[in-house]
Amino acid sequence: MKAHPTAIIHSQAQIADRVTVGPYSIIGDGVELGEDCEVMSHVVVEGPTRIGKHNRIFPFAIVGLPCQDLKYHGEPTRLEIGDDNVIREFVTLHRGTVEGGGVTRIGHHNFLMAYVHIAHDCRLGDHIIMANGASLAGHVEIGDHAMVGAFCGIHQFCRIGAYSFLGSYSVINRDILPYSRTSAERPVGVYGANRVGLERRGLAQQDIDELDTAFRLLSRSKLNTTQALEAIDARSFQSQHVRALVDFIKTSQRGVVK
Repeated sequence: MKAHPTAIIHSQAQIADRVTVGPYSIIGDGVELGEDCEVMSHVVVEGPTRIGKHNRIFPFAIVGLPCQDLKYHGEPTRLEIGDDNVIREFVTLHRGTVEGGGVTRIGHHNFLMAYVHIAHDCRLGDHIIMANGASLAGHVEIGDHAMVGAFCGIHQFCRIGAYSFLGSYSVINRDILPYSRTSAERPVGVYGANRVGLERRGLAQQDIDELDTAFRLLSRSKLNTTQALEAIDARSFQSQHVRALVDFIKTSQRGVVK
């Protein structure tokens, strides 16, 4: 480990090899830092927090502090962060609550831009981008490869589907469909499949075309959601991604943005 003389590192923190801790940063009790992590200046990390390998944490980020939930009274909860994440300036990541399962979990290869806030009991998958100022209330789930635009506000218990693109300044109180391109226009609405993003992620053209057809039935026809799902089933789509889209809608607890 290479730590600046002004850094404060608790004696019970578990620091792996080749970790760098910058000036005036604080690493608290119960923190685990994996190999090749870089903690820059003025970062605060409290535990219980487990951080995997090859993560970069930029100045003034606050990681693993108690949540902003009035029901929280100091119970032992934790934050878990995977590998190869980038956590930019002034990001705030909070531990979970007992009611939410006791853990906030962030996966691998995520890019959290400046001022992002992830509240208690959130679950983030892999390869997610959250732009500047995007904020998650408690218990939010985000699927793999999703893109959340700048200054979006996500209500408690909402789900942001995999491969979706959510436009900046969106205020979300229902689930965002996977594979969708959703705009911040009022009211918030789906504008079809996220074709550009899906192509960049390497989905086959047949998958993208079938998703586009499914989205036309969901968001551009005069069918209600039940009728649209029946119409999708009747088409006998071959794409597993269409099936994932249908399953997402059927399991929604808050309803979906169409």
